Amino acid sequence: MPRKQKNKGIEKKAFQNSILNVFSNNPKKTYNYKQLSKELLVKKSEEKGLILEILNDLNSQGYIDELSPGKYKLKSTTGYVVGRIEITQGGYGFVVTDTIEEDVFISKNNLNQALNGDMVKVYLYARRKKHNPEGEVVEILERARETFVGIVDVQERFAFFEADSRQMPYDLFIPLEKLNGAKHGQKVIAKITDWPKKVKNPFGEVVEVLGYPGVHETEMHAILAEYGLPYTFSEEVEADANSIPSVITENDYNERRDFRNTTTFTIDPDDAKDFDDALSVQKLPNGNWEIGVHIADVTHYVKAKTVLDDEALERATSVYLVDRVVPMLPERLSNFICSLRPNEEKLCFSAVFELDDDARLYDEWFGKTVIFSNRRFTYREAQEIIDNGKGEFSEELLKLNDLAQKLRAYRFKGGAISFERDEVKFDIDESGKPLRVYFREHGLSNELVEEFMLLANKQVATYIGKKEPNKEKKTFVYRVHDEPNPEKLQKFNRILGKFGHRLLTNSSGNISQTLNKVLTDVKGKPEQDLVETLAVRSMAKAEYSTTNIGHYGLAFDYYTHFTSPIRRYPDMMVHRMLYHYLNNGESKSKKKYEKFCQHSSEMEQLATEAERASIKYKQVEFMMDKIGRVFEGIISGVSEYGIFVEIIENKCEGLVSVRELDDDFYEYDEDNYWLIGKHKGKIYQLGDKVKVEVLRTNLAKKQLDFNLVEN
Repeated sequence: MPRKQKNKGIEKKAFQNSILNVFSNNPKKTYNYKQLSKELLVKKSEEKGLILEILNDLNSQGYIDELSPGKYKLKSTTGYVVGRIEITQGGYGFVVTDTIEEDVFISKNNLNQALNGDMVKVYLYARRKKHNPEGEVVEILERARETFVGIVDVQERFAFFEADSRQMPYDLFIPLEKLNGAKHGQKVIAKITDWPKKVKNPFGEVVEVLGYPGVHETEMHAILAEYGLPYTFSEEVEADANSIPSVITENDYNERRDFRNTTTFTIDPDDAKDFDDALSVQKLPNGNWEIGVHIADVTHYVKAKTVLDDEALERATSVYLVDRVVPMLPERLSNFICSLRPNEEKLCFSAVFELDDDARLYDEWFGKTVIFSNRRFTYREAQEIIDNGKGEFSEELLKLNDLAQKLRAYRFKGGAISFERDEVKFDIDESGKPLRVYFREHGLSNELVEEFMLLANKQVATYIGKKEPNKEKKTFVYRVHDEPNPEKLQKFNRILGKFGHRLLTNSSGNISQTLNKVLTDVKGKPEQDLVETLAVRSMAKAEYSTTNIGHYGLAFDYYTHFTSPIRRYPDMMVHRMLYHYLNNGESKSKKKYEKFCQHSSEMEQLATEAERASIKYKQVEFMMDKIGRVFEGIISGVSEYGIFVEIIENKCEGLVSVRELDDDFYEYDEDNYWLIGKHKGKIYQLGDKVKVEVLRTNLAKKQLDFNLVEN
């Protein structure tokens, strides 16, 4: 359902598309206005009136049939389908629809102004034997995006806008009066205002000027805008955040378990300001250990159905670019009120565990607490104490490390998979120029925090998700990870066989155990990068869902995200639901929370893509003064266009175009991840070590071009 804007109501067109989507996704069901109101979570009476108006419109326009007074169904015809279009690099498209099983092919000439991701109505042509269904777009029901990022070209009488994204193949014609102050060559955000039929290029206007390309701030804002991610908060949201009192009241103390006199500290990256989590440790009279996992009580401050909560839901996650964090919550909350800063009393939602010396779980408790963090450690400082056995709170850190390593051992014995990839970081000067590329180390101090966060997430999910006899199963938000795709796994196994490795794929346990063995065996070997890359590609993506299928990668039957509510909205949902159920609340609406889960998964993916784009931009910028230099690299990708090579020393990736491979005609073999020469049989395969010369850098397109150098 389209997002509600305060004091503006809901735009009729967007609301109409939402209603049509309900019918399209359920073509055999009938709906009256009450059922649609429930489906779209609409409560206001004036919006129910709007539904009736739209139903009459859709009926008169031929989209739906009125079977009986007030009851409607999607029009019964094989002539039209509604779905979302995916446009390929070749310029043609496929429409994915629930109405028929196969995707509908749309030729370039039949796109009729549809853009990638749009919701469209398609007329189906008569089916030809042994062919996919074909059709043409007859109506754009909903644009996937309204704005685009690119460069404006200002001429004497008019201007053109060229989008950065390849998925926007049309330039926008912009009248001079619609430039909004943009100057020739500047990077801007533009939107389509009109697109007359039979006119190739749409008309548009500039909605925001970002600045000149190549400037650090301009490019970082452009990356966020490209993925539809905000980089500022509205005055209304900031005002809501500023109105929240930071004082802990007497009532707060009385309602919470007091941990202020228990040794507590945080361990975070050097540059962190939003401290979500703290750990407490104390020895119990029976010789066991009480370990507290204390999480910032964000939902104590951010109440449901407020401007601030709506904004957090819309963003769903903080975004981490190379030089900054774009927070989910304003800094007053993320870096001050909710952040578990040292030597300050803070309100938390905690998971407290009793463990013995072998890290066996004896008891657990979940509830609201108040803490006092004695010390803020960086990962590097905590690692030094673990390595040397000396320093402030060394006894507590060493005990936590010992327990964490035992928890880690149990996890891998239970079938968890060990994926550890290097995290690329940059040293950046005041102007944003990258001075150095390095890799963040993952040591025992990282594993210490990781294992206790995993324990808390697992036990919270188990507490709610494990159905007690004769009790209703409660709706909850899970972090789920499906089993690997069998076809991808089979292809991966074929590649492994070329290097003398093999996965046992007859059961989930065998897959994870033999995969861990393979990942260990390839350490330091030439095929390490290839194997690690393909292992990740063969796995499903983790996501949020109210339907629990377990977490394959962690080998947990129940798993959620409870430990980072400052930066992830699903954790806020989990906090609210856990507290509600601890107080004997009724089960929440599965349909409502599933929509929130789907949105959170989508926003997480966008944030990840933006982060990768910012890294890629800085890598290209870092290589700009290295034209002509030769580096050792690993073939990290293969396509019909050429081979992608990742430089070993700095992880910068570039393309060796197939045009540069002029000693033969090379063909792409997708099954074997290689290019093979048609006449000489020379092979370039994923994972091969090669030497490359830096040929070109294109900062605007975030591209590096390499040339192969013969050994």
